[in-house]
Amino acid sequence: QVQLVESGGGSVQAGESLKLSCVGSGYVFSSCGMDWYQEAPGQQQREWVASISDDGYTKYADSVKERFTISRNNAKNTLYLQINNLKYEDTAVYVCAADCTPYTYWGQGTQVTVSL
Repeated sequence: QVQLVESGGGSVQAGESLKLSCVGSGYVFSSCGMDWYQEAPGQQQREWVASISDDGYTKYADSVKERFTISRNNAKNTLYLQINNLKYEDTAVYVCAADCTPYTYWGQGTQVTVSL
């Protein structure tokens, strides 16, 4: 049974930093690309934030590339998202996904709330 469990969210003030984690189990973590998405209030669908391939190649949405860093530790089956200089508009549920083509697995998300 595939599971993705996110953690590390919380309520913070603008300008602070957070590091989100996503632990995968039930599949070969190192063989899959991994992604982070945002589910923000008022959004109709998840918005892609960042990806990291199985061999460590990273991509970012233009809106976050200067503040967000995606990384992975295959030995720990863990995906990370470092968010620096948090902004009010970063408030969202952050969801990780495992891209194990042809399958995609999703976590439940971790809430990040940024106050001014």
